[in-house]
Amino acid sequence: MNVLITGASRGVGRAIASRLARPGGRVIVNYVRSEEAAQEVAREVEAKGAEALVIQGDVRDPKDLERLAAALPSLDALIHNAAIGVLKPYDKIRTNQWDLTMESSVRPFWLLTKLCADRLTPGASVIGLSSLGSRSYVPGYAAMGAAKAAMEALTRQLAVELAPKKIRVNTVCGGLVDTDALNYFPDKARIIETAQAITPFGRLGTADDLAAVVELLLMPQAAWITGQVIVADGGMSLV
Repeated sequence: MNVLITGASRGVGRAIASRLARPGGRVIVNYVRSEEAAQEVAREVEAKGAEALVIQGDVRDPKDLERLAAALPSLDALIHNAAIGVLKPYDKIRTNQWDLTMESSVRPFWLLTKLCADRLTPGASVIGLSSLGSRSYVPGYAAMGAAKAAMEALTRQLAVELAPKKIRVNTVCGGLVDTDALNYFPDKARIIETAQAITPFGRLGTADDLAAVVELLLMPQAAWITGQVIVADGGMSLV
């Protein structure tokens, strides 16, 4: 299986890369800053028998997206995981911060998919990563929530438009996940305590929890699932 994962050097992206590594497969490990971290992921991928291609690239840069799209002649899975954004109340967000958030999430979901469309094999999948902030209030999440909600809407549009190519498009929407991204949230401790208290399973999600759902969506048994936003949150959104 040939896989391209944006933002694969840490967190959920790293977990996805490790899960999708298969003997004889190839995994593009995209990163924007830390080559050292990306090389660690590459070693994990190669330990499982797959070839790792480490490629630096900023998903906000169309030229970098073109390089990523051209890295392999064919793709079985395109995973949109990279995201950079501002965490501030709506009235504290500057215009350039709003644009940064949109350009790192929803725009590459559209543009990189477009650039890869001719390389995606029949039966391939495009998968986005979203969060519950797309549909409910999270402090400081105005920009990120809007970007993730746009990704979820685009999931449905792309699913229909890519169906003639036999390409499926879905998005995984996670609850609060225990990664270093939590360090950027205002009032981190209170958010974690609240999430643990209201989640029926009594814990935060892990990067591997979301990676496992991505893996499920790539299985042949999921061939009839497209245009869906799959919520994986331990039941947090039910209460």
